[in-house]
Amino acid sequence: MDTAQRPLIISVIGGRYPSPQARDYAEEVGRELARNGAAVACGGLIGVMEAVCKGAKSEGGLTIGILPGDDPAAANPYVDLPICTGIMYARNMVVVKTGRAVIAIDGSFGTMSEIGHALAEDIPVIGLDTWSFSNETEDDAEDPIIRATNPTDAVAKAIAAAKARNTQSFNPQRRT
Repeated sequence: MDTAQRPLIISVIGGRYPSPQARDYAEEVGRELARNGAAVACGGLIGVMEAVCKGAKSEGGLTIGILPGDDPAAANPYVDLPICTGIMYARNMVVVKTGRAVIAIDGSFGTMSEIGHALAEDIPVIGLDTWSFSNETEDDAEDPIIRATNPTDAVAKAIAAAKARNTQSFNPQRRT
């Protein structure tokens, strides 16, 4: 398949036990991604992962669940393509590398790990009510996460960042 015909994949990360607002945000992010022709990649389980898949499916979108174990039946009911890894939390790297950008919604320590992996790999992270990061040893000490004000803003920023990333040539020098 020609790469121009492949859907743009955006990874969405967040906690298993989100607040009601974070769940609503995730569902709307899923709807917006599908409306914009983007596929959703996530951890495939409950919480933010289930909500984003539910939203995407409500608009006819494609959903990919990168599962921690070996059982495709563990995926939430809105996952189209369950990918069994058998690598537990190590799948966090696979989740973020599957998308051309990452949207982080809410989240716990697993989400923080995924954000860290994405930033270390120069994968754009768009944050919607999620963790903040800064390196106080650097002069600018800015949060490297691109902040969004609502689900529509998050999707617009993620798609723009992913498209910009697709047009850049490979840079083997990454932040570490």
